[in-house]
Amino acid sequence: MSNKRSNSFRQAILQGNRRLCSKALLEEKGLNLSQRLIRHVAYETLPREIDRKWYYDSYTCCPPPWFMITVTVLEVAFFLYNGVSLDQFVLQVTHPRYLKNSLVYHPQLRAQAWRYLTYIFMHAGIEHLGLNVVLQLLVGVPLEMVHGATRIGLVYVAGVVAGSLAVSVADMTAPVVGSSGGVYALVSAHLANIVMNWSGMKCQFKLLRMAVALICMSMEFGRAVWLRFHPSAYPPCPHPSFVAHLGGVAVGITLGVVVLRNYEQRLQDQSLWWIFVAMYTVFVLFAVFWNIFAYTLLDLKLPPPP
Repeated sequence: MSNKRSNSFRQAILQGNRRLCSKALLEEKGLNLSQRLIRHVAYETLPREIDRKWYYDSYTCCPPPWFMITVTVLEVAFFLYNGVSLDQFVLQVTHPRYLKNSLVYHPQLRAQAWRYLTYIFMHAGIEHLGLNVVLQLLVGVPLEMVHGATRIGLVYVAGVVAGSLAVSVADMTAPVVGSSGGVYALVSAHLANIVMNWSGMKCQFKLLRMAVALICMSMEFGRAVWLRFHPSAYPPCPHPSFVAHLGGVAVGITLGVVVLRNYEQRLQDQSLWWIFVAMYTVFVLFAVFWNIFAYTLLDLKLPPPP
């Protein structure tokens, strides 16, 4: 992140831009397919014309948006493997052997720290995987093309970890599966950035598209809530929690918004960045101590290990 533009450098660019022709990027003619795609991505994600021009002129597709594509391919691969292994693709979570997978977060196995992250490779079923994959590709890939794998990967992973920790604090008896924590972090950050920069965002049909995105997120969240309280196929262990979605949203509207609002600027120069990093760190430490001590102090009856 150290090679990002400083505020003084941005001001110099803006002053130089005023001396140039004010021709908008949308008015450029004779662009080939890749150039039109880059311009489209710029208008989808950036609110300032100077940033859009900077991105359009400097983007080289090297490296490509590898992070979101790699995560998506791995999620699909693990789902297909589990589908073949369990001989079930719809509502896999209802299969008696589903929770035996070493990637799933389970409250009885919370000491196995990798489960707070690896649960993203397990999904409740094809209906769960499908929406997450669509949102990751339609929102995550353009964001990574603009902001880079490091920043978008940071927001995504922070949402994933916050999601599982939030479940361990607020829904202590439930397992967690799916990448919704990371997906909701990215989508909520993007939607919040659009709302905060409404007049500057020039993407087409932005109100309609925001409504569609919110409807899709609400349907997925509603499905997760229904599944959580639906009678379990293998009591006494409940179905996976929906609280990870809320953890992802919290990360998106805090850390995520700061990342998306500061294109090509050093995050360490932004006071809000350090405030939200401190808040996230406090939450993680609180959740760690909660997992160590609260389960014993509350004498909570947990479901048996899978």
